[in-house]
Amino acid sequence: MTTPLSLIRVFVPFALGYFLSYLYRVVNAVIAPDLISEIGLGPSDLGLLTSAYFLTFALFQLPLGMLLDHYGPRKTEAILLLFAATGAFVFAISTSAIGLIAGRALIGLGVSSCLMAAFKAYSIWVPRDRLPLINGFQMAAGGLGALSGTVPVEMALSSTDWRGVFLFLGALTVFAAGFIFFVVPRRDESDMKESSGGLKGQISGVISVFTSPMFWWIAPLTVSSQAAFLSIQSLWVGPWLHDVGGLERNQVASHLLLVAASMVAGFVSSGVIADHLRRFGIKPLPVAITGMSIFILIQLLITFRLVDAVLPLWMMFGFFATTGILPYAALSQKFPLHLSGRVNTGLNLLVFVSAFAAQWGTGAIIGLWPKTAAGSYDPAGYQAAFGVILGLQVLGLLWLIVFGKGRRAFVMGGQDG
Repeated sequence: MTTPLSLIRVFVPFALGYFLSYLYRVVNAVIAPDLISEIGLGPSDLGLLTSAYFLTFALFQLPLGMLLDHYGPRKTEAILLLFAATGAFVFAISTSAIGLIAGRALIGLGVSSCLMAAFKAYSIWVPRDRLPLINGFQMAAGGLGALSGTVPVEMALSSTDWRGVFLFLGALTVFAAGFIFFVVPRRDESDMKESSGGLKGQISGVISVFTSPMFWWIAPLTVSSQAAFLSIQSLWVGPWLHDVGGLERNQVASHLLLVAASMVAGFVSSGVIADHLRRFGIKPLPVAITGMSIFILIQLLITFRLVDAVLPLWMMFGFFATTGILPYAALSQKFPLHLSGRVNTGLNLLVFVSAFAAQWGTGAIIGLWPKTAAGSYDPAGYQAAFGVILGLQVLGLLWLIVFGKGRRAFVMGGQDG
């Protein structure tokens, strides 16, 4: 029987891990000026450096799904977080772009399980119809990490430098690894090895996920939406606010804080709304589709400067982007429990490969324009890059609409057939 205490012992450690994952993800948006001035990075270099996190994160998703389903989330995440700590230490002592990329890549590998391990644990400990709610609170913990990566980091830079910040993060990550390993209950590991079916069974499970028509119906919009959110929010929103919005560094940090706060509110709200609507037979997917459609509209307004309301638009960007996490819960409910790790990591693989391409590609496109007389990146470059990302999401939405015939039962609550 699951008790409130056992749920706390599951939630708090995994929430801490995801807090750190998101803090690592967004911190470069604040320290970017220091990296540019000290290491001499251009826009493409900065994009590649920051997106290295996404690349290793993505490449490990399929092995991660098998590890989660075989060994359980407790052992898997605790061990991987030690790689993240090592990456933070490497990043802190590096003096070249190569060293920074290596450290960032190790961090991405190390935190690659922080969300998926939590989802796997919750699929074991939490009733399936309540997963959108607990997943929303998990995402909110990540949002708190994003909050900590803004003004608090900027304040920390007044007493130390970016290297000191990463040394502290490395030490905190070691603590988180031990916290997860020793505090999370072990019930989830009791029958992992027996139910995983060995390597052949693991691979067969991956194949069944990636050959599911339902998976490929949902994936394009979810992937393009989350890739846009991750690639922009974790790096390019900061430079945009300076170069296009005309804000000073302290103003940029304050705006990033409010964007992150909106993201926290979005994660909690989307989970609560989805949980409430399930009582009326409405599944998470229609909520997600509605939210992602609004997210597309907001990006349109930002990209082409159709409305002169920088802060409200970016806060709505952070709020509505969070609805893209709801399809994870929708999909996990359509597959057997023993495949839940591979379902979520399969979708996450596509999301983070796309986020890597979007974040690096944004820097490459921005670099096609020469810097302005003030030394900033040209606003036209941002518009072109954001426009490409926006177009891909529109295509994903059209795909879902065009091939949505016969899927109404899945959206509104029936079986998918």
